[in-house]
Amino acid sequence: MPSRSDPKRLGSAEIKIHPRLRMIRNGSSEVNTLRAEHAACLRVRGEAEGAVPPLLRGACATPLPAPETLPRPLKKHKLKKVPSDVEVNLFVTLSDDAAVWSGRTSGDFRAGTGTLRTATRRLDDLASLVGSAEVQYVEPGETLQAPTPAIASGSPVAPDPAVRRFGDAAQHHEGEGVLIGIIDVQGFDFAHADFLDGEDTRWVRIWDQGGNARPSPAARNGGRGFDYGAEFRKEDLNEALRASPSLGVPPQEIERQSQMIAASHGTHVASIAAGNRGICRKAMLAGVLVALTDEDLDRRRSFYDSTRIAEAIEYLLALSLELGRVPISINISLGTNGHAHDASSAISRWIDSALTQRGRAIAVAAGNAGQESALYDGDVGFVMGRVHASGRIPAAGLTRDLGWQVVGNGIADLSENEMEIWHPAQDRLSVSLRPPGGDWLGPVQPGQYIENHQLPDGSYVSIYNEVYHHANGENYIALYLSPLLSADGVVGISSGEWMVRLEGEEIHDGSFHAWIERDDPRRLGPVGEKEAWRFPSFFSEGSYVDDSTVSSLACGQRVLSVANLDEASSRINPTSSQGPTRDGRAKPDVAAPGTDIVAARGFEPDQEWVAMTGTSMASPFVCGVAGLMLAVAPDLTAAQIHGIMRRTATPLPGHDYRWQNDAGFGRLNPDACLREARALQEREDVTP
Repeated sequence: MPSRSDPKRLGSAEIKIHPRLRMIRNGSSEVNTLRAEHAACLRVRGEAEGAVPPLLRGACATPLPAPETLPRPLKKHKLKKVPSDVEVNLFVTLSDDAAVWSGRTSGDFRAGTGTLRTATRRLDDLASLVGSAEVQYVEPGETLQAPTPAIASGSPVAPDPAVRRFGDAAQHHEGEGVLIGIIDVQGFDFAHADFLDGEDTRWVRIWDQGGNARPSPAARNGGRGFDYGAEFRKEDLNEALRASPSLGVPPQEIERQSQMIAASHGTHVASIAAGNRGICRKAMLAGVLVALTDEDLDRRRSFYDSTRIAEAIEYLLALSLELGRVPISINISLGTNGHAHDASSAISRWIDSALTQRGRAIAVAAGNAGQESALYDGDVGFVMGRVHASGRIPAAGLTRDLGWQVVGNGIADLSENEMEIWHPAQDRLSVSLRPPGGDWLGPVQPGQYIENHQLPDGSYVSIYNEVYHHANGENYIALYLSPLLSADGVVGISSGEWMVRLEGEEIHDGSFHAWIERDDPRRLGPVGEKEAWRFPSFFSEGSYVDDSTVSSLACGQRVLSVANLDEASSRINPTSSQGPTRDGRAKPDVAAPGTDIVAARGFEPDQEWVAMTGTSMASPFVCGVAGLMLAVAPDLTAAQIHGIMRRTATPLPGHDYRWQNDAGFGRLNPDACLREARALQEREDVTP
């Protein structure tokens, strides 16, 4: 009998399911209840919602259990019964006759484009979905990374109205007739002075995906639209503004969103793109609030993954049609780091499909993973930057080792750490893994996997080695380090350097790229003698490669991928993520001001303005300029906007017009963009 650590061969049904989803399905309700706090695609329903292990109550005095006392159910390799109280958000890829099939079973899906659909299913119901001949592939939504802007202290003065005013206002009307859509977190302060037009708010719609203060979009639209969350309409918000003085209650409390964080990220981003001191000052504003909170229990009960981004985009596009097919420019200052960074992920394909129609643009923050070394004593920002490695294995029989660093110094890492390795279809690589001070696991050959293998300390390892991935035809290796999560005991990932060994089995090209999925650093409390954190793992010195750190969400073909320009020093901020994509494309596209940007400070009436730094601030600048371009030329395509911005960008000092991996094609030139858009529109107007 082979041991549990012996690799198994992938079966035909398993090839249709993403490895992470297979691993989740093989976890107990207890494990997935805890996993749901940092696995964005999971939500716990029913009785499991109330099962709050001590770890989640702020502190945990549970000692680390000895191996012989590990909870017995967690020693099993397979569950006898797949949990029914855990739901998962999915992207489902259908076959060519998807239109016919989805019409027959429309209740199975919430949204779709081409052969892609979004759906929510119970873990115990996946078999029926995968068993359908019309389903080609099922994958979980990717975790959205919380934005990490640097927030300046103090109370800055209001930004100069002239700072974000470009071109001839009489021609672009400051974005009038355009819809600016903001997909973000922490709430939208619709009552802030930067969004008021007289006594009315300029927000025409807010969809709070995690809220319940208002009916869902479907409930407010005769059953059409999404059947979750709360939809606030302009008339609701204006009524709150009028009622506020007599009730003695702030209008934001009358129409209360599920997130209303002081100095909210979403408010700041919207202010840059379309506030009264922003770029599109007369545009209509609409927001989608993704349910990403700081509270563990809220995270457990909510979804905050890339399927929610897809549905947010569909909601905003439908709203632009409802408003009279107005042009729309959307900003996304959230990111993902999973998948191949080549625009083949489900969410990238979804966005690129949406951008095939005229009058649409989407700007995405490149990410804040550009820093590879400490900038000053005590600086640990490099942890967020050492997320990429690459190299080449010259011939069969040769190996390459990658160091994977998990935190130590008294910290217990209770997050699930993930590494993805992508390499060309023509090669075959085996993979082995060695824990700190432990023995090698593997090698896992192409087409094999090790799933939920329990190490002597109680934590788990899963390794998958797949060939011909359905999305891009390339080969894909996934490694997961999973803590033991149990009410009876908690074991973090062993701290120190884990070693990943790649060995050439058959080499034609030999190149590979690897990324570590980033966690949000979050303190959980004490576990025994250690401090429990969810903390990002990172590549060790000598393994990481300082490029290709752009968020996978910002690698799409037609999205406007934006770097953070520090205008004061005429250079790219060191934290701004770098390109190119895995397939060698030029991302980011352009750089825009993103350092010490003053804009609206949400939900703090005594402090109206705040300065923040990050690609989150640079992206809405580009979104706003795209909105002005659409006001001048409403029929522009996303590809044309993309091309105009690249062509007119200004090189930074010391550089020429060639693409740079940190700055893209250079500093965005709004005035030149508007001139080109106007000239293109005039040429099309006279074309017979």
